[in-house]
Parts: sequence; C-alpha cells; structure tokens
Amino acid sequence: MKNRALLPRQRGAALLMAMVIVTVVATVASSMVWQQWRAVQVETAERGRSQSQWMLYGALDWARLILREDGFVAPGVSGVVDHLGEPWAHELAEARVSSFLAIDQANTDDAADAFLSGKIEDEHARYNLRNLLDANGMLDPAQVEVLKRLCGNLNLSPTLANGIADALQKATLATLDSPTALTALGGEEGKAKAPMLPQTVEQLVWLSAALDAGTVQRLRPFVTLLPMSAPVPTAVNLNTAPREVIAAMIPNAGLADADRLVRVRQNKPFDSVADAQAVLGPSFTLPVQGLDVKSEYFEVRGRLRLEDQVMEQRHLVRRDLSNPQNPQVTVLNQERLSGVDSGKGGW
Repeated sequence: MKNRALLPRQRGAALLMAMVIVTVVATVASSMVWQQWRAVQVETAERGRSQSQWMLYGALDWARLILREDGFVAPGVSGVVDHLGEPWAHELAEARVSSFLAIDQANTDDAADAFLSGKIEDEHARYNLRNLLDANGMLDPAQVEVLKRLCGNLNLSPTLANGIADALQKATLATLDSPTALTALGGEEGKAKAPMLPQTVEQLVWLSAALDAGTVQRLRPFVTLLPMSAPVPTAVNLNTAPREVIAAMIPNAGLADADRLVRVRQNKPFDSVADAQAVLGPSFTLPVQGLDVKSEYFEVRGRLRLEDQVMEQRHLVRRDLSNPQNPQVTVLNQERLSGVDSGKGGW
C-alpha cells in the first residue's frame, strides 16, 4: 500500500524533470540559432563593408587615372592649363552596381540596390586659409585683407576674417617648437589655451565661438585648408574659381568685374594670368603669385548609395607635374562619412 501511494508522486517528479529538460534543450537550441543568426549578420555586414570600400577605392583609381591623363604634357607643348571643360571636372553620374554585390552572379535578384557616383573638385578654386600665415606662423596683412574681401562677397562680416586669422595663428604657433612661437603665444600658459589646429574646413568650429556650423557651411565652397607642406601662398585658378573668390583675390575688383572673367573663360579658358589681365584692363593689377591657370591639389569624392544607406569617401590628392611626361597623383589624406540617404540626392 505504501509503494502504491508513492507512485503518483514519482510520476509527477518525472514529468517535472522532463519539462525542465525540454526547457533547457529549447533554451540551448534557441541560443544556438541566435548565435548562428548573429554570425550570419556579422559576416553579411563585413562583406558589405569590404565591397563598399572596394568600390569607393575604384572611384579613387578612376579619378587618379583621369588626373594623370590630364596632367600629361607632350614634348613641345608649353604646359598644363586646367579648366572646367576638362574630363576631370565632370561628375561621374550615379551608376547602378548592384550586380557586383550579388552573392550569386548568375542570379542578381538577391543584390541590394546600390549606386556609385563620384566627382573631382579643384582645391585651387578655393582660397587656402593657410595663406594667412607665413612659414614662421606670422600673419600676412595682405592675405588677411583678401579674406576680408571674401567674407564681404559672401555677405559675412569682414571682422570674421580677423577672428579666423588670429585663431589660426595661435593654433599654428602652438605646433611650432621654437622660442619665437612660444613668446608670441605669451608663454606656456598661452600655448595651453591655444585652439587645436584644424585639418579640414569643417574643423574650423574649433577655432572660435563665432565660427558656428552654419557659418562654416557658408564658407565651405569658397575656402580650403591644404596641408602645411603645400607652398604658400597657394594660387587660385582663374579658370575654376567662383566669382566671389576671384573678386577677393584682385584688389579693388567687384563681383561684376569677376563676372566678366567668368563669362570670358566659359568661351575660352585663360592660357595665362596675362590673358585675364587683358580682359580687365590696366585699371586692375592681378597678383602674379596669387593667381594661376593650373592646379596641383584636388579633392576626390566617391559616394556609394546602398538602399537607404550612404557611404562617402573623400581623398585629398596632389598631382606632381615635375615630370610632364609622367605626372604622379599622390593621396595625402582621406575622410570617410556615412549616414542615411535624405532622398535629395547629389552632394
């Protein structure tokens, strides 16, 4: 009788134990499925990132090839003239590259919608802010006046130029290991308070409270920050610069005078600064060192739109024309941006 009374209890314990075992097995199985899913997602993301980088570097190679071909000078030809009618100045329109991302090349329906585009911009179409300082970090008053005129042409306060120049000087002097620079900063305390030296135009917000994001965005198409290794003053290309920059470079010139040069170059690019001088006449004196008709530094931008995600890669490149029959294009730095497509397209 006693054994029969214990039988239901044993059956209940066995049932409970079976339920516990099933729960543990289900938990382990679901964990294994999740781990497998996570591994697949990571592998897919890594594959997409690698393919995106590969395509963006392809856009860079495309740009370097075009710049090299453009910089080639045949024996007996006088030299290079860069203008907006050349192949490098035309954007690479969005091209669908989804088939390259397909897992199964025989069936590309599984590939995400991907579009690649690119463009090359002439950095000599902009005013190099490093022109404000000489090799010793001292301000060049003539260049500060150029920046003042540029700010005026952009409907910004000319006093903004003084703020940029002073802050950029402090940031530059803080990087120089010399007693003269330390004295100019007011000693170690002044060096500690100096702002960080910006490497790109977007980083100008570091310099001063007056340089908010909106102001920097307004300046962005008209100014640049080339590496400190670039010669200063860096010349502005008369064939590619907008009228606001051209007018700022020529003392006493207004936007209407710069407009005349822009209209003339649309029909026939200038072969020399003297050609532009002839258009304006003797009333204006064009700075020989500040203007040119060829370019050395370019910004190469590649953009990959993958469904609603956008990856953009920017490269600053230098084209060395010391050997006209074999020009070399060197990548100086790169910047990678990513985000969500706004639906507006373009750059």
